Amino acid sequence: MVELLSWGRYPRQPQHPHAVFWADEISHVLGKIVETNKTSLIYGMGRSYGDSCLAVSNQVVTTQGMDRILAADWETGVIFAQAGLSFAELIQITLPRGWFLPVTPGTKYVSLGGAVANDVHGKNHHVMGTFGRHILRLFLYRSDEGIVECSRHIRSDLFVATIGGLGLSGVIVAVEFQLRPIETSRINQTSIRFGGLTEFFQLTASHDHTHEYTVAWIDCLATGQNAGRGHYIMGNHAKADIAHTHTQLTLAPHKRMKIPFDPPFSLINTLSLRAFNTLYYHKQQQKQISRCVSYDPFFYPLDSLKHWNRIYGHAGFQQYQCVIPQRDGQTAIADIMQEIAKSGSGSFLAVLKQCGDIISPGLLSFPMHGVSLALDFPQHDQKNTQLFNRLDRLVHEVGGRLYPAKDAHMSAEHFQQAYPQWQQIEAMRDPRLFSKFWQRVTQ
Repeated sequence: MVELLSWGRYPRQPQHPHAVFWADEISHVLGKIVETNKTSLIYGMGRSYGDSCLAVSNQVVTTQGMDRILAADWETGVIFAQAGLSFAELIQITLPRGWFLPVTPGTKYVSLGGAVANDVHGKNHHVMGTFGRHILRLFLYRSDEGIVECSRHIRSDLFVATIGGLGLSGVIVAVEFQLRPIETSRINQTSIRFGGLTEFFQLTASHDHTHEYTVAWIDCLATGQNAGRGHYIMGNHAKADIAHTHTQLTLAPHKRMKIPFDPPFSLINTLSLRAFNTLYYHKQQQKQISRCVSYDPFFYPLDSLKHWNRIYGHAGFQQYQCVIPQRDGQTAIADIMQEIAKSGSGSFLAVLKQCGDIISPGLLSFPMHGVSLALDFPQHDQKNTQLFNRLDRLVHEVGGRLYPAKDAHMSAEHFQQAYPQWQQIEAMRDPRLFSKFWQRVTQ
């Protein structure tokens, strides 16, 4: 029997899948599950890290078969597609025609419905906001209403409850959204090596307004005079007259290595992590390097390694992603980094990002004007709990919040303080949809 897990594989609570391929099948499949299990949940590509994609009943409706383009206007870049279509499949269709996703997270293996349910953001949040800002309308299946169309003007209450609503307001059936035009498939990228957080904030102040995409990798274990060091990476879509003519709108080759099996223990430990971080930081010898690169390694560096989540072993891992309000950004991030460095744990890919002030339309959308930090931690129950408690305290003292799509530990108290509109979601929740995350943070 096929069993599904979340991407972090923690908590390890296997889900039994029930597939749908067309909208008119949802009522029957969902009804059969609910007959014996009371509730269910929708499962897309399984890229939510924690328990927001896990049903309380362990019985999920899978939508990967709902992967069709329903309509597209290649003059305006408006596209209408079923919710199970992945970003990877969308790029294959749109990029050769000169259109790209308006917003994309760090993996293209997410479904369109999942992108809506988690209101994903990316390296261009400071200029484009979240994915939800580019949605024109949605079609939902609700167990109490059937198929419902919603937009900013039609059932707007349901529209904003669905964007970032963690898949609880109904089954997202189809999405219409606006693509962004591109002239080439390449990115003019510049990487600057920096020595600490003060320099990072100087770089964001100097370059964010001239570059659509900005992000930083940081050495999460560096201490003393090296604390907060890293690489600041910025980029813009290359213009047609700059890129080589033979690569103007070319899809990246499909090359993927893979982790073939689960190692018995995590390959990420203090020793390997410290060695990787030191080597990676010094890999770039010059202070600044500029080059023209393909879109694929720029946006999706980890997608080249299939099943990379297996490097954390059978126990899995948790991602800790927080956002800190702008006024306290530098001080709070320094405190958080200090706690992580002291713990000796952390991630080979620690990401720091300046978020903009564009307000997300969704009631539970994660980004706010400030600084976000994301790191992966191998699952060690006691060690993670102690560290996360200290980090949570730092985040909530300054009014920050954690990312539900990545979370597997947040307390109900902290969630409800950080997301005061959660009761509106609960009031509009489809009674047949219920996740382990929602149970944990609302009951």
